[in-house]
Amino acid sequence: MTRNTLFTTLAAATLLMAAGDALAQDAAATLAQESETYCNSTVNDRPTDPKLVIAKVDEACALLEKEGTAAFPKFQGTNSPFLFEGTYIWVHSLNDCVMLMHPIKYKLVGQNLIGMKDTAGKRFFTSMNKVVREQGAGWVEYQWPKPGSDEIVRKVSYVKGCKTADGVDVVVGCGLYKVDKVATAGLTIN
Repeated sequence: MTRNTLFTTLAAATLLMAAGDALAQDAAATLAQESETYCNSTVNDRPTDPKLVIAKVDEACALLEKEGTAAFPKFQGTNSPFLFEGTYIWVHSLNDCVMLMHPIKYKLVGQNLIGMKDTAGKRFFTSMNKVVREQGAGWVEYQWPKPGSDEIVRKVSYVKGCKTADGVDVVVGCGLYKVDKVATAGLTIN
């Protein structure tokens, strides 16, 4: 192979890889938009019951324990049972706090979240991991934008640790945007 042929082959391979990355980003953005639109279509006037959030997180953990990370697509897109009442399930790693699956904020996937702070300065992902390590599951309060909005609101999320079929220790979470004071009165919120 001549030097020019080698250079041309390497250049073509680089361009193909860049095009593949761009197509993957476009597909992720499209799926995130579809997930967000569907999530918003499920919003109710009444606050979401914390018991429903716990049940959905338990269901997600059972699915991950059975199917591992191959189950991630089931948490996204139109008609996903994990997009409900204006909220959603997300999954991040317990060991290094890297986002593994977020149905709406796809740019967070692969990002280390240890240092992420809300508008009040709370490192809420660090708090979530602490709750899971110390209690196995629990509630964490922080400031976060509602799906389809840039408005930052109070969010109270239930997080639970589980091990995927792939052997990855994860934190599965789901949050309440409309918080009913009566329904959450008995909860320990971190």
